Amino acid sequence: MDYPVHLWQRNHMRYLSIIFAFCAAPVLAGGPMSGVEFETYSSGKTMFYAEGGQRYGVEQYLEGRRVRWSFLDGQCKEGYWYEDAAKICFVYEDNPDPQCWVFTETERGLSAQFGNDPDALALYEVQDAQEEMLCLGPQVGV
Repeated sequence: MDYPVHLWQRNHMRYLSIIFAFCAAPVLAGGPMSGVEFETYSSGKTMFYAEGGQRYGVEQYLEGRRVRWSFLDGQCKEGYWYEDAAKICFVYEDNPDPQCWVFTETERGLSAQFGNDPDALALYEVQDAQEEMLCLGPQVGV
């Protein structure tokens, strides 16, 4: 009995897809970063973030889990971060409500999902930004 060609092709395609899935596995992101992992990755760095191909903001990661954030407008906000239930939460001087993100390390840098909601804002680290963080001084009245 001859083995039908279409069955042979279908079975080989199934095997190939399984092999390709295993080959691609190292490219996929791991699980959420712990506070220690996030601190190790970010400490002492200034990272630019983008969303949907557009620059979004920049953050400096200072000693003692302190941060400085800007929406790239020269206005900087001081704050700090802490770990809470597999999320990294930020509190800034102008807003006492925590802003919590799930960070994962990918082949291309950090990825951050706001509040662990797949439909919420997702940011990614811009590699090789080659820029300094710009923080203008306090505004004085006229």
